[in-house]
Amino acid sequence: MPYELITILGPTASGKTTVATQLAARMGGEIISADSRQVYRGMDIGTGKDLAEYTVGEKAIPYHLIDIVDAGYRYSVYEFQRDFRQAFADICSRKKTPILCGGSGMYIDAAVNGYSLPEVPPNHELRAELELLSDEELAAKLLSLKALHNRSDVDTRKRTIRAIEIALHEQQTPTTDFQPIKNVYIGISVDREARRARITERLHARLRSGMVQEVEKLLASGIPAENLEYYGLEYKFLTEYITGKLQYNEMVQQLNVAIHQFAKRQMTWFRHMERKGAVIHWIDGFLPVEEKLEKITSIING
Repeated sequence: MPYELITILGPTASGKTTVATQLAARMGGEIISADSRQVYRGMDIGTGKDLAEYTVGEKAIPYHLIDIVDAGYRYSVYEFQRDFRQAFADICSRKKTPILCGGSGMYIDAAVNGYSLPEVPPNHELRAELELLSDEELAAKLLSLKALHNRSDVDTRKRTIRAIEIALHEQQTPTTDFQPIKNVYIGISVDREARRARITERLHARLRSGMVQEVEKLLASGIPAENLEYYGLEYKFLTEYITGKLQYNEMVQQLNVAIHQFAKRQMTWFRHMERKGAVIHWIDGFLPVEEKLEKITSIING
């Protein structure tokens, strides 16, 4: 194969995992997840792990970077890049095909293009100084330090302060970039209206399948509410419902809107990648699986 890595990307609810696992079954590949929340144990329904999809026919598809840390922990892009490199080297050493699959654009960029990501220790003195600033002042300070491609950096005060801490550390600490990996991007595209319908339908299906109970169990295990809210989307809004901040119908409506907005931000990130020179081969998500696989095979083989 002319590539070291195949990356299957797309917005939430586009059907990426099905394509990736079917491709892995055909090629003798293994999946590396590029999902920023599927790393957490016990966060299954809300993150859409759908582990049943990793069995194709009678073949179990090996996967990496799913269920590797406990819920409540704050897994970083730095840790993902480190763990990705280890998984990638392991798969290649066994002469298998690594397939990176996910919708977290920052994680995908970090894996493929080798961001310079030093491990940044907590700076408690800096944090104390930043705590004196308003939310607006924090956001302005962060914008003065870096281009804000990831809106989740300003979702909460703690995230904004941590983002400032990392940006300042990177300015002051010389680092060496990794070498980019020879990679091919395959994008799974679903038109906007169809994507919206899928997102809403999937949200209601997850609620019926016990997503509220999943978050209740996480809270009952001792994880602070603010830690679950940190993960955003399902865990933020469901925690607010369970703790009495939102009524059920309010929670469902606000969460549905937030997921649509998240999918839009994902597509914005992918377009940003293309403007920076990445070639993403987009495939219609409504094509039959076999037809998708044939198109991907044709793209890979040139």
